[in-house]
This record gives sequence, structure tokens and C-alpha cells, in this order.
Amino acid sequence: MNLKNLCACSIAALGVAFAPNGKAIAADGESWDKVFAKSDKVEVKKVSFTNRFGIDLAGDLYEPKDKNAINGSAIAISGPFGAVKEQASGLYAQTLAERGFITLAFDPSFTGESGGKARNVASPDVNTDDFSAAVDYLLTLPQVDKNKIGIIGICGFGGFGLNAAAQDTRIKATVASTMYDMTRVSSKGYNDVMSEEDLYKLREDLNNQRTKDYKAGTFAKAPGLPEKLTGEEPLFVKEYFEYYKTPRGFHPRSINSNGNWNTTSALSLITQPILAYSDTIKNAVLVVHGEKAHSRYFSEDAFKKLKGDNKELYIVPDANHVDLYDNMSKIPFDKIEQFFKENLK
Repeated sequence: MNLKNLCACSIAALGVAFAPNGKAIAADGESWDKVFAKSDKVEVKKVSFTNRFGIDLAGDLYEPKDKNAINGSAIAISGPFGAVKEQASGLYAQTLAERGFITLAFDPSFTGESGGKARNVASPDVNTDDFSAAVDYLLTLPQVDKNKIGIIGICGFGGFGLNAAAQDTRIKATVASTMYDMTRVSSKGYNDVMSEEDLYKLREDLNNQRTKDYKAGTFAKAPGLPEKLTGEEPLFVKEYFEYYKTPRGFHPRSINSNGNWNTTSALSLITQPILAYSDTIKNAVLVVHGEKAHSRYFSEDAFKKLKGDNKELYIVPDANHVDLYDNMSKIPFDKIEQFFKENLK
């Protein structure tokens, strides 16, 4: 997957210093491995659970300290594509836990602290199941009502989240925030500019690389974000860089901060369209995107396919793609909270 097809998403690190060992330092001086400030209104603990493929996943479970605020609603959160739970998904999880929800931010298979022998691999099938595995875990918690479980997918995991909602009827409400359809952008390029010949050439190149990888016993890495900007990069690359490659959002376990995707990950992404059955989703869906985001068309087109009067597209005025990762004045948490309260009851 080339740089054009890289989806990098980001969050704020307000009030947090980054230590040389890769851990953030919370305002109270305690060790804190997230890139956002620690809230004094929630409790967080590390948990683990296993998906249907036998891969152990790592998560952070957030709960309100005020137990009277808990109403049994729980939300599993993942993304962006190439990020870890200590970044955007954790920020969403902590913020919604402050508002009374039990939340679970988790690393997808093959990334971050989650398992999977091959590292930095994406899979439409496995990553969709990761959401359902998070639901499995939440259903084991006595404080969670089995009829009050929702999910949030951010960036590329917005697409996987919609696929999970089509697959898993236990998911009662879904938010796709600043969504990418990774299967579409991988097979067609941005704005669908790739021709059939381009796609066939891409498949040839990826399969040739697969042969080389097998012979070498390793995996070639796709290009990632540059270590330095020249000023000639597309605006969206600059926006990603300013988050992932700076103290604002750098995390050592994040692929977009400190690594590279496995090149042949794109093989399954170009042949397995994840939104094929999104029109069968009966439960509520909220699709959120920025007015000025380069990726806005992914959400608008995905929304057009959804059916029913419990679906909504919410465009955030004057917001770009990365604003919905870290800009607390842009991320519509009031809207998201209202959506879940109305649909998880």
C-alpha cells in the first residue's frame, strides 16, 4: 500500500509531556501511557480478550468513578487505521466514560499490544471480528446490559465498524467517525481514480512481493509517513504528520508514528469490499464527518447505502479530517452522547 492509501488519524495530547521511555506523564506526575491528558473522573484498567480467530486482543476499559452515573450502556471503540488505543480511540473512550458510559478502547489484531504473529497486518475479516470480540468481552461484565452495546469506529475502523454492525446484531448502535473505506481506497485510490489496468498492475506487484516475502521469510514494509516534511506533500499528509510524528500524538506502538504496514496487507483490502452488506444494518447508525475533510465522500457515499429512518449523517462545520481526532471543539461529543442515549435503552 503506497503513501496515497495511508490513513493516519490523530488526537490531542493536551496537558501531557512525553517522556524518553515512550510514556506520557500525567498532570499528577504518575506514569500514563496515553497521548492525552488523564481524567480524574474515570477509572481505567488494562484488559484482554480473544477474538474468533484465537488472537488475544488488548484493551483499556474506562468506567466512570461515579458508579451512580452508569446505566448499563457500553461502547467498544477502535481506530484510526494504524493507530493504537492510547491515541484517538482512548480519547473517545475516556470522554464518553466521563459522560456515564462503560467504554473499551482496543488495539486491533496484529497491532499495538494485541496479538497475532505477523505484525502490522490489516484484514477486513479479522478486523471486523475484532469489534465483535470486544462485544463478547463487554457482555461478560455484570454492569453491562446486553441490549445496550454500541461501537465507534474511527477513520479506517469506521468502515470496519459498519461491516461489524452488518454482521453482529448484538451491536445496537454504531458511530462511524471521519470514516475511511479502506477497501475502496486501496482498490480504487482516492476519488476512485485508479483504472482497471492500474488495479491489475497493483495486484501483480503485491503478489510478486508475496513471493519475495515467502522466500525471504519476512515481510516487506509499505512506505509510511515521512520522517521530515519537504513542504511538497499533500495537505492531508501534512495534517497526519503534525499529529503522528510530533509530541502532539506520537506513540511508540503506533504504526503511523513509529512503523510501517505490511505491504501485502493490501491484497485482501482490494478484493473484499467491507460495505457490501451495509444496507442490511437495522440498528441505528450515526455517520460523522468534517465539512472540509478530504475523505468526506467516504461517509457521504456510505450513508447513501444505509436504509431506515434510524440512520443519520452529521457534517461538522469547518472541520477537516484530523479535527475529528483531537479537536475537542470539533468532535461532536454532545451529538454522540445523545445518539447513544437514544439508541441504547
